[in-house]
Amino acid sequence: MNAERGRGAVLHLSAVLILIAGAMWWWRAAPREPVDDRLLGWRRTAEQLLPESGEQQMSGTVAVTDGEGHEEVAAVGSGEFLVSVVCAGDDGSRVRVSLGARETGRGMRCSGSRTPEVFSVGLADELHLRVNVEKAGPVVFRYTLQRLNS
Repeated sequence: MNAERGRGAVLHLSAVLILIAGAMWWWRAAPREPVDDRLLGWRRTAEQLLPESGEQQMSGTVAVTDGEGHEEVAAVGSGEFLVSVVCAGDDGSRVRVSLGARETGRGMRCSGSRTPEVFSVGLADELHLRVNVEKAGPVVFRYTLQRLNS
């Protein structure tokens, strides 16, 4: 009876070791996303230029590449809001930011000395924020939304 228990324990231990070895192999074999060190630096820059505060209803930071756009849609309720946006990227990089389907948007530089663009807007129920890279991407774009007259 003890011999059977011993064989059972060895069998269970072997199964556990094979499972651990398989999990380690799977973890190491998974393809890695290439990380662009410039994006990490630009993210830090954007977050320093437009930091988090307790008054913000929402915020976000996203990397956007050339020829690609990003749209943020969020239910925020109706009211007046203060929208702040900033971007960081290579020399000469620019984005176009718009808040609606019919709006052509506002162009922004993403390099050199820059400060966040801040504007107020009235929203009915949802925020529709679009950003498109116009020139020399990728860039890191950051936005915040703060309700006015809460």
